[in-house]
Amino acid sequence: MGFLELLMVALMPVLKTLLLTAVGVVLAMDRINLLGSTARHNLNNMVFYVFSPCLMGAYLAKTVTLDVMMNMWFMPINILITFIIGSVLGWILVKITKAPHDLKGLVIGCCAAGNLGNLLLIVIPAICNEPNNPFGEYSVCMTDGAAYVSVSMAVGAIYIWSYVYVIMKVSAEKSTRGDRIDTHHSVVIVRPSVATSDSKEPLLISNSKVEGTVSMLEKIKTGAFGLVRRIRGINLQHLFAPTTIGSLIGFVVGVVPLLKMLLVGNSAPLRIIFSASEILGGATVPCVTLIVGANLVKGLRRSGISASVIIGIIVVRYIALPLIGIVVVRGAHYFGWVGSNPLYQFVLMLQFALPPAMSIGTISQLFESGEGECSVVMLWTYAMSALALTLWSTLFMWLVL
Repeated sequence: MGFLELLMVALMPVLKTLLLTAVGVVLAMDRINLLGSTARHNLNNMVFYVFSPCLMGAYLAKTVTLDVMMNMWFMPINILITFIIGSVLGWILVKITKAPHDLKGLVIGCCAAGNLGNLLLIVIPAICNEPNNPFGEYSVCMTDGAAYVSVSMAVGAIYIWSYVYVIMKVSAEKSTRGDRIDTHHSVVIVRPSVATSDSKEPLLISNSKVEGTVSMLEKIKTGAFGLVRRIRGINLQHLFAPTTIGSLIGFVVGVVPLLKMLLVGNSAPLRIIFSASEILGGATVPCVTLIVGANLVKGLRRSGISASVIIGIIVVRYIALPLIGIVVVRGAHYFGWVGSNPLYQFVLMLQFALPPAMSIGTISQLFESGEGECSVVMLWTYAMSALALTLWSTLFMWLVL
């Protein structure tokens, strides 16, 4: 296929995503207000507790087998590489731009975690549905693509709630401690002694002494118990969120032949359970995309985040990481760690070129730190994703064919 044909194939799913997102933006406007804050909260809960777990369980149960998992062993490593390299680049960005303390975790999280689930659920089926797609017939493309997307979403959710969650939690706690210390320094302590010419005791306690005492106490606390606190900082309730539980159930059903025979297939005795899960899971993609658009409305408001930080995140996610992804995936293919399936290689590369995960906004809301700034970052990164995803998808398809 020529480059222009590949460009059109890559453009279609991006345009569909933008159209659904635009509908969410319109529904969240004050004049219409069908997706106001309360409606978004309720719909988000439905997605989090019902739709997404059903989708993950149904997708994985239908598409994953033990052989498929063995063939995809490199994907969890590939996703981990995106998180590690992204967080390192985010840390460098924080140092260069001198981002405020309360935004460090947000910047690193946006650079580390990509939208590994919801966006791929739109992009991959849309590419497979194109008549001139380079990955073969629709049925074959969708079978393989569904397995890749399901594993990507499941592994991404685990990494976000165990890795990025801890980074943002530590950053929020440091910011809170810094505010407490600043407040403590602002208090002037006066001793009730009588000042005489012979008195050598100061009327005021110097800030340096207070600062030294506070910093020593903080060093003792963080030094002795820092490791324990960070391990405890992993919120098991979020790590084993409904989506993760649904993924684990889907993995078990897919890998165990007896369970798969009971639940999946036209002749399965308990197929009604699987069918109901598929129907509920089908609501995930449109609902999530509408929520993304509705949340972007908040990003139109003014925020304290600097333009240099936003530009830096865009450079990391849409220039640095995709280039690194090409090197990583092509290198893995050269050493025989990745098979010759072009769709598999395409998904692995695409995992490096996605906008920040929407879960970053959820985490910022949990810690009440950088919520407005997160909305602005999401607005600009998702606006740029239309161009970036189209160009990188085209290049990735050209490389793997």
